[in-house]
This record gives sequence, structure tokens and C-alpha cells, in this order.
Amino acid sequence: MSWVKQRKLPAVEAIRYQGLPCNSLPDLWNALHSSYNAAANRSVQLSILDDVPCLAPRPWVSFSMLEMSEALKACSNVSAPGPDHITWRYLKSILADDICASSILSLANSCITLRHWPQHFKESVSVIIPKPDKLAYDTPKAF
Repeated sequence: MSWVKQRKLPAVEAIRYQGLPCNSLPDLWNALHSSYNAAANRSVQLSILDDVPCLAPRPWVSFSMLEMSEALKACSNVSAPGPDHITWRYLKSILADDICASSILSLANSCITLRHWPQHFKESVSVIIPKPDKLAYDTPKAF
């Protein structure tokens, strides 16, 4: 694939978590998940919301064509594609056609109207990139 290039990576040791090296994928997942989602299982005091006055729900304003095109302008043409393998450059070229753009805009607005966002739209690919100039890459926070 054209967006994959050979890169010279720094010499690294196995990531260490709780004093042990992560030599398997489950160990690595546990280390990264625990480091980046540390607040996931913390208890929350919801009673503070009791004092917040309830307001009437406001309707969601539909997406406009201008809003969609402005959002796409901000997307990089050189970023790697997601699970569907569609790049921003490809999506921008599809949306240059008025009929295609209108269909995709209608799809997005229908998702909001129906209050359903398909699971496929919620998936992404994350790439953990080493931070430059770190002396060691043996902890999850070095990435």
C-alpha cells in the first residue's frame, strides 16, 4: 500500500508493566489499556447532578453541506485509512460530486434523526507512536 513506508525505528526493549516485560499480546493490551484508560473503572459521584436543573431537550440541528465540506477540509490527505480502507483523499473526491455528497449528508442526518449510529462508524484503528527523544521506550507512557 502506498501509505506504508519502511521506517527506521529506535532500538527498544519490551514494554514493562508492573515490573514485568510484556512478551505477549494480552500482556501488552493490559499494559496499554491500564495506562491510557486508567479512569475507566473509577467510581463517580452522580448525586452532584441532582442540583442541576433539568432543561427541555433541544432538537439536533441537521448537518449542512457547508459544515461537512469544512470538516473534510481539516482532514489530512496523508493520514492512514481506517478499517474500511477509505482515505480522506478518496472520500474528498467522492464528495466532490454533488449527488454523492447529498447522499452521504442525508445518511448522516438520518442517523441523527433515528438516534442510531451504526457500529461500523464507531470503529477506528489506533497507532501508538513513540515520542521523540525518549531515553527508553520500556513504559507505555513513552508512546
